Amino acid sequence: MSYHYLLDLALILLSTKLLGIATGKFQMPRVVGALLAGLILGPAALNILSETAFLSQLSELGVIVILFTAGMGTDLRELRSAGKAGFLVALCGVLVPMLMGTGFGWMAGRLGWLPDNTLLENIFLGTVLTATSVSITVETLKELGRLDTHVGSTILAAALIDDVLGLVALTVVSSMAGGGSGLLLVLLKIVLFFAIAITAACGGIWLFRQMIAHAHQKNLRRYPVFAFVLCLLLAYCAEEFFGVADIIGAFAAGLVVACTPKADYIRSKFEPLSYLLLTPVFFAGIGIKVELPQLNGSLIAFSLLLLAVAILSKVIGCGLGARLCGFDGAESLQIGAGMACRGEVALIVANRGLSMGVLSQAMMTPIVITVVGCAVLTPVLLKLCFSGQAKGAAASSTIADRYHKAEQLELMSDEMLGKKPQ
Repeated sequence: MSYHYLLDLALILLSTKLLGIATGKFQMPRVVGALLAGLILGPAALNILSETAFLSQLSELGVIVILFTAGMGTDLRELRSAGKAGFLVALCGVLVPMLMGTGFGWMAGRLGWLPDNTLLENIFLGTVLTATSVSITVETLKELGRLDTHVGSTILAAALIDDVLGLVALTVVSSMAGGGSGLLLVLLKIVLFFAIAITAACGGIWLFRQMIAHAHQKNLRRYPVFAFVLCLLLAYCAEEFFGVADIIGAFAAGLVVACTPKADYIRSKFEPLSYLLLTPVFFAGIGIKVELPQLNGSLIAFSLLLLAVAILSKVIGCGLGARLCGFDGAESLQIGAGMACRGEVALIVANRGLSMGVLSQAMMTPIVITVVGCAVLTPVLLKLCFSGQAKGAAASSTIADRYHKAEQLELMSDEMLGKKPQ
């Protein structure tokens, strides 16, 4: 038995942390640092690390936990209260990038940039572009003093719904890619899965409430254990029996746990597991898969144009949704720019397509460039959109309040532990 995997893990954890801190200094998401760590240590640069079966399986477990945690952090009441503006912005912000991404993939195939690409690969490329990551947008809006405005609240609400709609799109596309099944059968399997997920939700919530009623604050560790069991079972059933991505099952399990009284406690127990091991391995693993020596003139042109399509599709789509909701032109542009950033969900979708054989290996490089490019350009676009304007009136938003409360709790925790916030 080889113990080389221990050295691999040590290198991944150290490099992702150091580069994550470095990218954070430049107001970029830490996921960019994890990607750069994989790129530098992998075949694209130093070739110190390579993809192994152990790292692949650990990465898959990592993405399951990421989506499970995201599900636990999704408040269904906030989704219902997001209103017409958040839903329309999110819907247009999913449909327009899907169409533009699919069309761009088709055009690239006709021009010879992506030889032998298929319709399903083009649709998957469009699905990658639907995802939005607002972590960097939130930091920029806070710096500009705009997080509590009507525009800031709409961006947060739309991003919340955007993630759910993007996962629905991933469910349909990945189910179509799972075999030769017709669209009707695919939709039937999806409906059956969600019917079973709802049944499991009712049973899971009842079980948790019974456990809480009889525990009397004792043996609290049982809650995270049972929650993780539910996550793994739904992830397994989704993939094995319904042809739905395992991460959709994990997200559904997270939504179940979010409806229980112990949701915050359970989520707090999963966060150390996520940031200590699984999340760094997953994002570094994506960087390790990238092979830059395969770049040529056509692929470089494709990468830069894909970045442009990624930004324009969100600006056009989300801006259109905002205009339909009564925002003026400047506010619509601000909302579109705020939704342009891509992050972990885009990488998760791309990694899913790669593992299923729908996306080619050569596609990972342009997608990584797009994610990094959006992270760098989004703050610049936001500051340009808000430049020369007086600060708008603050808007009451439970979603914005939640971001403030989370930040305050983190600072209080650091103070109690005697640490300086990083």
